[in-house]
Amino acid sequence: MQEDQIQRFFTTLQVANPMPASELEYSSVFELLAAVLLSAQATDVGVNKATRRLFPVANTPARILALGLDGLMAHIRTIGLYRSKARHLIQTCEILIQRHGGQVPRSREALEALPGVGRKTANVVLNVAFGEPTCAVDTHIFRVGNRTGLAPGKTPLAVELKLLERIPERFRVDAHHWLILHGRYVCQARKPRCAACSVADCCDFSPKTTAT
Repeated sequence: MQEDQIQRFFTTLQVANPMPASELEYSSVFELLAAVLLSAQATDVGVNKATRRLFPVANTPARILALGLDGLMAHIRTIGLYRSKARHLIQTCEILIQRHGGQVPRSREALEALPGVGRKTANVVLNVAFGEPTCAVDTHIFRVGNRTGLAPGKTPLAVELKLLERIPERFRVDAHHWLILHGRYVCQARKPRCAACSVADCCDFSPKTTAT
């Protein structure tokens, strides 16, 4: 994908969705962190169903700890890997209270030091909560980056670094959302919906799929 195609690619996505947002439901930075931590290998829809039960009862580190491990697991047991995620969230809440005054830290280093929080989760929090121009590379963005020729790379980190290098600065804060939504609903894994794609003319993927 050439520079002029990249400009057209993101301009088109921006016009279609000028204020993109996460599909995870949250009302605070801590709720966002908890939701993203719970979302590993799970769908946003499934996480939202669980957090609609959890957050009205416990939506701060102190309240999560008051639930206890068993109480937390009871609220999130519909999510895959809920046992390990519950342990990580409990441990994260303990660290937030002990080291950060109960607040979610704004630095990548501090975020990645939290149990269950890797680079992708840290990037989501930095981008969505704090407006940092980061790009959290999940399976959708990894696929879109490679398939379109926007940011080819063999690892999520390689794709992330290439995206940050190639995405024009004015698009970087929102690019994460546009790329996830594009991968989730248009540039799908098994059969990309090329006939319905507004940016197909910018994309290196060939041969394009046709409508069925």
